[in-house]
Amino acid sequence: MLDAQAVRDAARALAGVAVRTPLQFVEPLGAYLKLELLQPMGAFKIRGAYNAIRKLPEAARARGVITYSSGNHGQAVAYAACFVGMRAVIVMPETAPAVKVAGVKRWGGEVVLEGRTSEDRQRKAEEIARREGLTIISPFDHPDIVEGQATLGLEIAEQLPDVATVVVPVGGGGLIAGVVAGLEAAGSRAQVWGVEPSGAPKLQRSLAAGRPERLARTASIADGLITLTVGAVPFAELSRRLARLAGVVLVEDDSIREAMHFLWQTCHLAVEASGAATTAALLSGALKPALPAVLVVSGGNVDPSLLED
Repeated sequence: MLDAQAVRDAARALAGVAVRTPLQFVEPLGAYLKLELLQPMGAFKIRGAYNAIRKLPEAARARGVITYSSGNHGQAVAYAACFVGMRAVIVMPETAPAVKVAGVKRWGGEVVLEGRTSEDRQRKAEEIARREGLTIISPFDHPDIVEGQATLGLEIAEQLPDVATVVVPVGGGGLIAGVVAGLEAAGSRAQVWGVEPSGAPKLQRSLAAGRPERLARTASIADGLITLTVGAVPFAELSRRLARLAGVVLVEDDSIREAMHFLWQTCHLAVEASGAATTAALLSGALKPALPAVLVVSGGNVDPSLLED
């Protein structure tokens, strides 16, 4: 179980690496946005990636790291590795958005394109790791990753002590598990809602089953939220804190597109589909949270063409 002191230690370690992102109140939503798109590589993933890398022994650092990612975690690992002077190999899908591939390369990451599913990427990463002696940095299914993401929940509670609801997009579950743990570490009583695309309801199904459920397929414009299952570590952490989890709502891709345009036109924020899912939950009426509410805007690495009318 994640330790509150370890979460606070992770937050201190992130100083100078990750940004303490602001809250922005949006009147038409009646809620605050937690602007993780303002992180150095454009998404919250730097929190977990750096926390995992900083804990590696020196021998592992000397050899380098590898991960498999649809984009943002790959960019975060590349950025964190660059920050500490390590080699990083990022296995990405053949369908990865060009903006995310460019982001990995910007920070010196070596890109390997493989298949279309997370399983394709994971198999390739494991093969390369064995061959070259690299350490795998999991996108979400590792205690150090969840611990790093927990710093986001800690921050929200410090910035808005009376927060009643935090709304979080759900991919592999590392972020929502971390936010719940971070709020707990801060002594906050806020409830957490998860948001998934209707084409990828893996956490909703897993909670109903009482164990991680694997979907046969997923589909959504929110490429960061279409994992086939939630990780065992995030699910275990959530299961220990179910009283803090209010539930999970599903949003359609059309609602996500509308939310992206709303955030661009109303707030002048270029937000990727995964990051706009929480706003979509409010705009569509899928969720009416207790106030004050914070919506986690998880990333902004978006193809500009998707923001055009």
